[in-house]
Amino acid sequence: MKLGCPVRESALRHPRRLALVGSDRCWNYHELDLEVVHWARELAGRGVRKGDRVALVCGNQPEFVFLVHALARLGATCVPLNTRWTEAEIQPVLDDVDPRLVLSGSADALSQRGRVHPERSAAGTERGEGVLLDGEAVQAILFTSGTTGRPKGAELTVANFAASARASANNLGGDPDQRWLACLPLYHVGSLAMLIRCAWYGAALVVHERFDPDAAIASMEREGVTHLSLVEPGLAQLLEASRSRPFPSSLKAALVGGGPASPELLDRARSASLPVLHTYGLTEATSQVTAERMGGADGRTAGIPLRGVSVRIVDADGRGVAAGQPGEIEVRGPTVMRGYRADEVATSAAFRNGWLRTMDIGSLDEQGRLTVFARRSDLILSGGENIYPAEVERVLTLHPQIAVAAVIAQPDPKWGQVPVAAFVAHHGSPSRDELERHCRSRLAGFKVPKRFVQLESLPNQSTGKLDRVAIRSLVERELEQAAKREAQSA
Repeated sequence: MKLGCPVRESALRHPRRLALVGSDRCWNYHELDLEVVHWARELAGRGVRKGDRVALVCGNQPEFVFLVHALARLGATCVPLNTRWTEAEIQPVLDDVDPRLVLSGSADALSQRGRVHPERSAAGTERGEGVLLDGEAVQAILFTSGTTGRPKGAELTVANFAASARASANNLGGDPDQRWLACLPLYHVGSLAMLIRCAWYGAALVVHERFDPDAAIASMEREGVTHLSLVEPGLAQLLEASRSRPFPSSLKAALVGGGPASPELLDRARSASLPVLHTYGLTEATSQVTAERMGGADGRTAGIPLRGVSVRIVDADGRGVAAGQPGEIEVRGPTVMRGYRADEVATSAAFRNGWLRTMDIGSLDEQGRLTVFARRSDLILSGGENIYPAEVERVLTLHPQIAVAAVIAQPDPKWGQVPVAAFVAHHGSPSRDELERHCRSRLAGFKVPKRFVQLESLPNQSTGKLDRVAIRSLVERELEQAAKREAQSA
């Protein structure tokens, strides 16, 4: 299946239309197409060929956008990596994907290292000619740890991203007048899908280096932002930063995802004239799966499946359950990944009779609206970042004094949730500072537990698995007692 390159198609249709807004300059589609040509030529000069993989370790910057489109034009695969990962976290992923190149930092930094230095001549841009992409080619590999903590690379094709763009357009429209604000990391599936979606629509992408609520509001007013995506803590910060001022009328929708959202917070947003739509999605389905509809948002569900995407709720044996009954969420459709890279076992386990097993728990009502109760059982969602307890627990048990550990979520007003570690020691009582140093040397900062609670034992379920409900109760009791002791000694 061949698909027209969306950047080239948009450049041919409306070359002067705004395509990209960076921190210090803008690009129209003619200029964006030139950038893609330049970067594709230079990457090819560095030996990148069809089917190769190139790892990107860079933040939200225009060069990230250029590279994503240039790699697609070459038939190569981009592998965006979390810039907050440590070297110990990145290296196993690089070993797995065996990239042709690893590109990191800014364009200037890349040039100084002799990695990539695109020419700025406009010659040879082949203007007026279409460019075809292979729809079955893997456009991106995005790593997700699932419930095991072991990174798995979800392979998302050009056709997956195109289908995701079509599905979103059916709900929100896909016209070139849209302006999407990318204020969450582009290495996450939601923002990456947004980046590619804009090219398919011929719309503009406004890139911010990081989420800053004041900067987001200013951008809405200055650039006429029409759409953006947020996680729940970001939505709360945005409302706080607005200081009850009305949001610009140009803003058509603020998508809220990353996990179950508080109905009270969504109600607050709507009362403040912020047009929020609750969504549900996951990496393996190229971001959005369900979303509330414009004019039909209830603030209590994550809406209905996007057009072309099917969702069902099943019991442990894969049998469908009645409306309103909880069970595992399964997804099917053209946005679902091809599989996990070089991992037939994980890929086989991820599918059941053609349906993607999300391992998330939810229910569908009589209207087909999805309510999400839990994300991948033990997943901790902190400020839009996924924290997998198994990964942190494995690091903790590398400490010579720790026999066993369990990591659970604790509510946090700023981040939504933060990780807290409970552990049993072989001997003695390792200090908080010692454990924090141990974790920080092996984990990104957002994964490091904010509290460490030593217990005599960790309760198990009858199956032998850790009983996280019981552990959470023990941790809460210990923290309450510690708070009382501190208050008495003050």
